[in-house]
Amino acid sequence: MLALALGTMAAAPQDGAGKRQPGPAPRRIVSLNLCADQYLLALADRDQIVGLTRNARDPEMSAAAGRVGSLHVMGDSTEEVLALDPDLIVGVPAGRADKLAALSGRSYRIVELGPDASYADIVAQTRLVAAAVGHAERGEALIRRMDAELANIGKTGGGAVAAYYQRRGYMTGTGTLVDDLMTRVGLVNLAARLGKPPLSQVSLEEMVAARPDYLIMESATEHVVDQGTEMLHHPVLGDIRRLYVPQAWTVCGGPAYVRAARSLAGQLRR
Repeated sequence: MLALALGTMAAAPQDGAGKRQPGPAPRRIVSLNLCADQYLLALADRDQIVGLTRNARDPEMSAAAGRVGSLHVMGDSTEEVLALDPDLIVGVPAGRADKLAALSGRSYRIVELGPDASYADIVAQTRLVAAAVGHAERGEALIRRMDAELANIGKTGGGAVAAYYQRRGYMTGTGTLVDDLMTRVGLVNLAARLGKPPLSQVSLEEMVAARPDYLIMESATEHVVDQGTEMLHHPVLGDIRRLYVPQAWTVCGGPAYVRAARSLAGQLRR
């Protein structure tokens, strides 16, 4: 779901033909969502951003961690958000928006971001955030670059079957961003073959019986680090080829989608 809520702010002015004109660009933007962090870092001016989430600098979680630099990273307190006096909040859950309004006595202009389940969602949310921060043209330029890069990737998977297999045996199903990525590079999601929901737990025995051509895994699970990753290295899975993608490239949409698609296609080609 994509939603732009303007609270009690005045509507944008209109010209003589009745067309809505953009209001002034926000100057104090706060992000309350890891994915919102990444859209803002790609689309807003740095001096517009006054607060990012606590995971913004974590390279395991955020594909844009290297771009944060000296920007302010917040904790989890509502009071800190209020102290920053934002004129736009991106990625705020509806419940927290109500709490902010109750504590401050004012409404906030907010952009609510839903989960990206496809590249089409990424395009829509890029346009939404770009318009909200006052840089619609920057959003269109980013979309053009992503479109151009994706057009050159090709379906190198050739219809092979793959499973996105995670810690403790969880498998990602259809209707997800990972499934969209697999389709883009020419892979068939094993979850669709097995009729699994968007997230399901699949035992080693069931995975071996299904015999996928590839297992797609998070790069962090390439080595055993805990019990959750140990099962991914069980000898019974040893004959199934592996493809690795950083979690930070798939947990959110945005430009990282292109990096993930390019990486998967390259690994398949090799």
